[in-house]
Amino acid sequence: MMDTMKELNPTVGKYFQDTQGDEKLSPKKAPSLCSTRYGIAFVTHLCNFVLVAQNVVMNITMVAMVNSTNHQSQFNDSTEGLPVDPFGDPNDSPKSLPTGAPVYDWSPQIQGIIFSSINYGMILTLAPSGYLAGRVGTKRVGAGYGGQFALWEKWSPPHERSRLCSIAVSGMMLGSCIAVLLGGLISQVLGWPFVFYIFGGVGCVCCLPWFVLVYDDPVTHPWINTVEKDYITSSLAQQVSSSKQSLPIKAMVRSLPLWSICFCCFGHQWLLNTMIIYTPTYISSVFNINIRDSGFLSTLPFITAWVIGILGGYLADFLLTKSFRLVTVRKVATVLGSIPSSILLVVLPYAASNYIIAVCLLTLSSGLSLLSQPGMYINALDIAPRHSSFLMGASRAFAQISAVVVPTISGFLLNQDPEFGWRNIFFLSFAINALGLIFYLIFGEADVQDWAKERKLTHL
Repeated sequence: MMDTMKELNPTVGKYFQDTQGDEKLSPKKAPSLCSTRYGIAFVTHLCNFVLVAQNVVMNITMVAMVNSTNHQSQFNDSTEGLPVDPFGDPNDSPKSLPTGAPVYDWSPQIQGIIFSSINYGMILTLAPSGYLAGRVGTKRVGAGYGGQFALWEKWSPPHERSRLCSIAVSGMMLGSCIAVLLGGLISQVLGWPFVFYIFGGVGCVCCLPWFVLVYDDPVTHPWINTVEKDYITSSLAQQVSSSKQSLPIKAMVRSLPLWSICFCCFGHQWLLNTMIIYTPTYISSVFNINIRDSGFLSTLPFITAWVIGILGGYLADFLLTKSFRLVTVRKVATVLGSIPSSILLVVLPYAASNYIIAVCLLTLSSGLSLLSQPGMYINALDIAPRHSSFLMGASRAFAQISAVVVPTISGFLLNQDPEFGWRNIFFLSFAINALGLIFYLIFGEADVQDWAKERKLTHL
C-alpha cells in the first residue's frame, strides 16, 4: 500500500524517502558500545597500548640498568633533608635486583640520549604511513602510529569522532601505566632484560586481533550490521576520500591553521614526554625509592590520564550536541589539557619535601593533560577530511620531535645543574607548551580549508 501511495503522489514518496533517510542518520538506529565501529576503536586501543608499552619500558628499566650510586649524590645535594625511601631501605634497590642483569655507569646526559634514540624511527615513519594508509588502507600498511588515523575517515560519524579517537588514543596512556607498573616488578624479580622479552611477546600476540578484526571501511567489513553500515556511510556521505587526490603541499605549507595544529601538538607533546620519560626517574632520584615502589607510584599519573582521556572524548561530543561551535570545542579541550597540567608541573619542585603531594601533583598534571586529545590532536579531521590521515601523521611526527629533544635537553640540564635541574626542566615545559597553545588559539580553525575542498588543487 505504501508503494502505491508513492506512485500516486510524488510528494508522499519524497516524504517517505526523507523519513527513511532520517532514520538511517539517527544515532538510535546504530548502538554504540556493542557496535563494530567501537570494536575497531577498542582493538586500536589495544594496539596503541602495546606500541607505547614497548616504547616506555626503557623509562622504568633505566632505573635498574644504571648504577645509581655514582650519580645519586648529584640529586641528593638538592634534596638534603628530604625523607629517604618512605617505603623501605634506600639501599634495597641495588641489592634486590637479580645478579645476572648487567648494570651500566651512564650519566644523566647519556641516559637522555638513549631515551631520545627510541623515537627516531617513529618520527621518520609517521607521515609516510599516514599517507600510504589514506591511499591503500590502514590494514595493508600495518603501521600502528601513523596508519591508524586513516580508519577514522571512514569509520567515525562526525558527532562520535571525538570519543572514538579518544578511546583509540587513550590506549597509549594505559600502555605507559602497565609498562611502568609491571616493568618495575619484572626488573626486580627476573631482571630488566625480561621486561623487553615479555612485552615483545605480548606485541606479537596482539597482532592477531588487528589482522582478523580490523577492516579499512564499513563497506568491506564482513560481519558489520547492515543498519550500522548504512548509518556510518550516510553520515559520511559528504566526505570525499583522499585515495584519488594528490596532496596540495604548497597550500598545506602556507596554511596557518595547519601550522597551529603542529606547533600546539609539539608543545603539548613536550609536556607529555617530560612526564612520561622522567616520572620514574624523578620519583626514584628525588625520594630514593626502589624500582618496585617507583614503578607503582609512577603508574598513578598514567592510569588517571587513561580514564580522563576517554571521558574527555565523550565531553567533547556532548558539547557538540549542545550547539557549541566545533572550533570552540576543539580550543576549549586544548586549553583544559594544557594550562592546568603545565602549572601543576611548575609547582612540583616546590612540593618536593613531601612525596605524597608530589605524586598527587604528577597525577593531576598527567590526568588533565589528556583532555587535549579531542582538541588539536584530531583537528586535522575537521580542516581537511580528505587528507586527514597524512596530516595527522605529519602533525604527530612534528610533535614527536619533542620526544628526541626533551630527553637530550633534560639530561643536559640535570648534568649541568643538579640542584635546579628539575625546576628548569618543568619551567621549560610550561613555556614551550604555552607558546604552542597561544599560536593555536589565534590561528586554529575547524572549517574545511579551501585547499581541501572538492575542486582543482595545485599539484606538485
